[in-house]
Order: sequence, then C-alpha cells, then structure tokens
Amino acid sequence: MPPSPAFRLARLAILGLGAAVVLYPYLWMISASLKPQTEIFSASLSLWPTQWFAAENYGKAMTRIPMLRVLANGAGVCAAILVFQIVFALPCAYALAKLRFRGREVLFALVLLGLLVPIHAISIPLYAAARDLALLDTYAVLVVPFLLSTFAIFLFRQFIRALPDDLIAAARMDGLSESAIVWRVVLPNAWPAATAFAVFSVVAHWNDLYWPLITVSQTRLATPPLGLLFFRAAEAGDDYGALMAATVIVTLPLVALFLMAQRRFIDGMTMTGVKG
Repeated sequence: MPPSPAFRLARLAILGLGAAVVLYPYLWMISASLKPQTEIFSASLSLWPTQWFAAENYGKAMTRIPMLRVLANGAGVCAAILVFQIVFALPCAYALAKLRFRGREVLFALVLLGLLVPIHAISIPLYAAARDLALLDTYAVLVVPFLLSTFAIFLFRQFIRALPDDLIAAARMDGLSESAIVWRVVLPNAWPAATAFAVFSVVAHWNDLYWPLITVSQTRLATPPLGLLFFRAAEAGDDYGALMAATVIVTLPLVALFLMAQRRFIDGMTMTGVKG
C-alpha cells in the first residue's frame, strides 16, 4: 500500500527542515563573503547583503595568497593519491574476493584492522622517515604516505564479491591473465565503487590539514586548508569577509564534485553491501 499524501508531505517537511539546518552554515558563509566587515557582525540575521562587497572580498582572497596555485596543489595531490590508491587497491581487493589461497581471511582481517589506525597514530615515524629521506617541503611528502588505502581495499573487495563468478571464469576461458581480468573486466564493472571511493578520497585529502601542516612550510606547496591558514595569517585573522570568500573558493570544487558524482556515489555505496 503506497504511503498517504499526508505521510509524504510530513516526510518532505522533515527532510526539508534537516536540509535547511545542514545548509544554513554554508549559506551564511556565502552571504558573509558578499558583505563588508561591519555588516557581518550586525544584529541582523539577513542572508541577503544590503551592501555588496563581493569584489573586494574575493579580490583579496585571490591575491593575498596564490589561490590558483593552492587549488592546483590540492587537485594535483588528490588526483595523484587517488590514482595510486586505485592501482594498488584493486588487485588486492580482487585477490581477496575471487582467488582462493591459504591465509586469505587472515589478510582480510589485517585489512580491517588497518581501518582502525588513523594517520595521527603513525605520524611521528612517518615524519621521521620523511625527514631522513629529505622529503619535507616537497609534493612527494603529501602523496607517498597515502598511496595504499585499506578502506579502498575493503570497499572494492565488497563490490567485487558481488560480481558473478561466471564472468571471471569466462574471462579465464578467453585466455585473459589475472592481471588482465582486473583491468579489463573488473575495473569497468567497478566504476560505481570507484566513484564512491573517489569522493571519499578526494574529500578526505582535500580537507586534510594535519599532515600538510607538519610537513610543509612553503606557501607554494600549500594545499587548500593550509592555504586558508596562510591566508588568515596574512590577513591577521580579522578580515572575515575575505576569509569567508577564500573558504567559498576552496569548498566549491568539493560541492561540484559531489553533485556530479552523486548518483554513482549512491550506487557504489549501496552495491558494495550486496554480497558480504
């Protein structure tokens, strides 16, 4: 029996209220980026500016630090990390999902244990290794510690287990090697999972401040969150209109990425749990 119109109306109202609560801080940030300093701290809660100050705020955001370079750094670092994570994780996930060998379940248990280890717990030995290898203040130090993702292995493994075994058997009968099966059969069918993981990976590393903060001290190497920190220092921390403008610029790529990948992201997250 389909839900009644009253139930659907109530559900839409609750969802709309929840969306408004979640979106209001972001809308306030956009509004503050369009206002002069005096209007931001006025008693009025209006989101619509009475005096437009967008050109000044966004002009400062683009010129006080090399904002385009900061965005390019974030895109390059996130893209490099994502590519290597998929290259390493997909064969591992395929082996854990479709190959039969002794110790497979033990290895998968170690992958699950790896999910429990945050970067903060191993940051000191990683920093010491980067210092000894002279990688501090380089792009490599922003990429290398994240080349292997246990979450990617787990996510791809769950998705690959849902692929029919007959598909893999047919590929073997056609003479494909296991490596060719991974890249020519599994990967084209795993795009929903790859898209879902890409959203997680890009958002995590685009927003990461902790690791860049302790390994990078040069503005030319700054990723977006570190760039915002440098911008706040350059502005003495009191020009909130310009700071909000810089934050809008930094967060817009993530919003655009999620909107473009929304459908595949949802498909990937739902299909990874089809077969345990």
